[in-house]
Amino acid sequence: MSNNISSDVKDLSLAEDGLKRIRWAEREMPVLRQIKERFSKEKPLRGLRLAACLHVTSETANLAITLKEGGAEVFLCASNPLSTQDDVAASLVADHGISTFAIKGEDTETYYNHIISVLEKKPHITMDDGADLVATLHGERTDLMENIIGGTEETTTGVIRLKSLADSGDLQYPVIAVNDADTKHFFDNRYGTGQSTLDGITRATNILWAGKTVVVIGYGWCGRGVAMRARGMGAQTIVCEVDHIRGLEAAMDGHQVMTMENASKLGDIFITVTGGMKAIDKKHVQNMKNGALLANSGHFNVEIDIDGIEELSDSKSEIKPFVEEYILMDGRKINLLGEGRLINLAAAEGHPSAVMDMSFADQSLSAEFVSTNYKNLENQVYVVPRDIDDEIGRLKLLSMGIEIDKLTDEQEVYLNSWNVGT
Repeated sequence: MSNNISSDVKDLSLAEDGLKRIRWAEREMPVLRQIKERFSKEKPLRGLRLAACLHVTSETANLAITLKEGGAEVFLCASNPLSTQDDVAASLVADHGISTFAIKGEDTETYYNHIISVLEKKPHITMDDGADLVATLHGERTDLMENIIGGTEETTTGVIRLKSLADSGDLQYPVIAVNDADTKHFFDNRYGTGQSTLDGITRATNILWAGKTVVVIGYGWCGRGVAMRARGMGAQTIVCEVDHIRGLEAAMDGHQVMTMENASKLGDIFITVTGGMKAIDKKHVQNMKNGALLANSGHFNVEIDIDGIEELSDSKSEIKPFVEEYILMDGRKINLLGEGRLINLAAAEGHPSAVMDMSFADQSLSAEFVSTNYKNLENQVYVVPRDIDDEIGRLKLLSMGIEIDKLTDEQEVYLNSWNVGT
């Protein structure tokens, strides 16, 4: 395996602080730690090159270190221009010998150059958060496809893109939808996004949530978490949805449910978590109160119609870090947080380590699964095997000191029989 480390990070002198941050996160990641210990002994990824496009945070650093312990040569770039922790990126290069290409605040050109940088290492496995690696491979850089045996995908948006690619018959290698594992979306999306989104907005604005009207657009697992946490902080919550079942669920969970047309007139804070585009459209902004706050916790900044806000505005200015104030033609002020990018990573530190422990355990074990089973997989999107999901749940409970019951033989027979009734 090559010992040549290449990188493009902000400042390698930040490595000492990054190492402390990585070690602090590791304290809260016991499942990944156990996997790392096994990987270190067994080397299941020996000889494989792995290109990862993920949020470069202290939690991701522990994933990268685990993969390297498993024998992989890891090349890491950012999956969002504002999500990188520069000290962590520096430590990955300086302390762990992991080629990293990520700078917080990088422009779009640099962002895609970094993606190309990891792909030019000719990886065998891709690890995505949003599917930009896969999209680049299937778009302008098909020449780098030849070594790929499989991949994994971390987030809802990425899975949507990959399923579209697979449905059209154009997906060129198998991908494991890590996002769809129970130990990922039930916890990371709900509890991680719920807590970290409010954390990011609070850090950017120092608002008091109690008494505010918060509009949550999208009631998937991320939206559930955001709405639950906002209400827990004393906010009045409104949910907007396009799915009837999710809208019904939101109503039964105690939230007001209405169209965005109506909600846009009432909200103080608007949070998008749809995975789609223009969840907040130009026409909605025209209805909003003076001083409304707009934030996104979906993967891409297309969820808010920023161009539409620009068209309505007379001027804009950054009034504090991560807060852009738009003054509309009629004098109203609209505040866009974190450039419309993931607010939990733009203005805060992302999900707590304890919840990313499970998500990155899923990533690690899915990479191992791909490495041993790729010859038997078709070019489709696969769910994480149930035995992997169950094992991660077991290990997490064990790390929390929690025991659960086990079915008796008699109960097993009953549950698997058709002829035992009343």
